[in-house]
Amino acid sequence: MQPAEIICIQRDSGVLTAAQIGAFVQGVTDGSWSDSQVAAMAMAILLRGMGRAGTVALTQAMVQSGEVLDWTDAGLHGPILDKHSTGGVGDKVSLLLAPIVAACGGVVPMISGRGLGHTGGTLDKLEALPGYATTPDHARLLRTLRQAGCAIVGASAALAPADRRLYAIRDITATVESVPLITASILSKKLAAGLQGLVLDVKVGSGAFTPTLEEARLLARSLVEVAQGAGLPARALITDMNQVLGSTAGNALEVQETLDCLGGAAGDPRLRAVTLALAAQLLHLGGLAATVAAGQAQAERALASGAAAERFAQMVATLGGPPDVFKAAGLPAAPVQRAVPAPHSGVLATLDGRALGWAVVALGGGRRQAGDRVDPRVGLSQVRPLGAALQAGEPLAVVHAADEASADQAVRAVLAAVTLAEPGSRPSWGAAVLETVGVN
Repeated sequence: MQPAEIICIQRDSGVLTAAQIGAFVQGVTDGSWSDSQVAAMAMAILLRGMGRAGTVALTQAMVQSGEVLDWTDAGLHGPILDKHSTGGVGDKVSLLLAPIVAACGGVVPMISGRGLGHTGGTLDKLEALPGYATTPDHARLLRTLRQAGCAIVGASAALAPADRRLYAIRDITATVESVPLITASILSKKLAAGLQGLVLDVKVGSGAFTPTLEEARLLARSLVEVAQGAGLPARALITDMNQVLGSTAGNALEVQETLDCLGGAAGDPRLRAVTLALAAQLLHLGGLAATVAAGQAQAERALASGAAAERFAQMVATLGGPPDVFKAAGLPAAPVQRAVPAPHSGVLATLDGRALGWAVVALGGGRRQAGDRVDPRVGLSQVRPLGAALQAGEPLAVVHAADEASADQAVRAVLAAVTLAEPGSRPSWGAAVLETVGVN
C-alpha cells in the first residue's frame, strides 16, 4: 500500500495489520516515507490511538528495524537491568539510579534519549561533561560495563533506527503525547538492548506529558503490558511531576546536583525518594534483593557508602569524560545569573512545570527544532519546592542565561509559572511516589 492509504486507515480509526504497521516502520527507517508523511501518521496515531495489538506490532517492528543486542558471551556478571522515565523537568534520576544499581550487583546498559518537547534529555545532560562519549563503539561500551557496571549512552545508529527518526519528528510536530508512540519509542530501544528487567518511571502532573493520574495509569499499564507481552519483565511507578524534581533544571546544573547527591549531600527529599523507590523495584525484579524493602535498604547503603559515586566516576572516566569527575567536572557556567524575586510574601502553592520546562528550552537548554544546538550552561537553579514560605523579594529560583535579554525573558516566565498563597496557608500536593503498576 502507498503511505497515504495507510495514513488514511489510521486517520479514520481503522485497524492496521501488522504488515501495514511494518510498512510504516520500514518507510521511517529507509526514508521511503517523507518527513511530512511520517508526521501525518504520528498525528493520526496520537488522535486515534492504536489499541494494544497495534502497539505491540509497532513496538516489535521498531525493535526489528535494527540490531538486537545479545549479552550472553559478553563476560558480564549480574542481571541486565535498566530504567526509563517518561520525561519531566529537572529529572536527573537516571544519573543517580544507574550507578546505585551497579553498586548493588546489576549491570545497567542504559539507553537514554535527548530532550523531548519541554522535558530535558539524559544524553544532553551528560554531554555537559567535557569529552563524555554518548555513542561509544561496542568495545568501549563493553569495557565500561565490565569496569563500572553501568553505561548511560545513546542508541547506536544500528539500534532501533526507526525510533531515532520518528523521535526527532515527534519532538517538533506536537505529537509527543501519544500512548502508543511513547510506548513503542521507549520499549523498542529497551527490547533491542537485551534486558532482563525494566522499571519505568511514569511522570504525572503539570511538568509531565501525562497531566492526570488517569492518563498516567493508562501509559503505565501500556508500557508494562507491552513489555511483558514481548517477554521483558517490567514494573512501573507513577511519580509526581507537579514541581521540579530536585532544585535544578538545565543540563550542567543537573549534573552538578547529581554529583552533589552522590557525593553525600542530603539533596532534595523528593528526588531521593523517587530514585530509591525505582532502584528498590529494579533490584527486586532482577533477583538481587529478596523483597522490595530489602532492595531499598541496599540502594540506600550504596548511596551512603560512596559505592554509587565510585561507579559513576568510573563510568564517566571510561567513556572519555573527566578522569575524576568529583574533583574536576569541568562543567560550563552561564555568564548571566539572575535571581527571580518573589513578587510578594506568601507560600509557594502551585508551579507550572511545563512552563518552567519551556523556559529552559527558550534559554537554549533544549531544542525547538530538530538539529538545534543545546547550550549546556543555561537553566534554573535553587528552584524552591511547593510549600516554601517566602518573603517579598526572596528568590523563587536563579536563572542561568547566555545573555541579559534571555535572562529577562526567563525571569518573566518563572514568575508567570508560580502562584503564591497567603502567608501561613498550607497548600496540599501528592507524595513523590504515587502508585506501582505490574507487581503480582
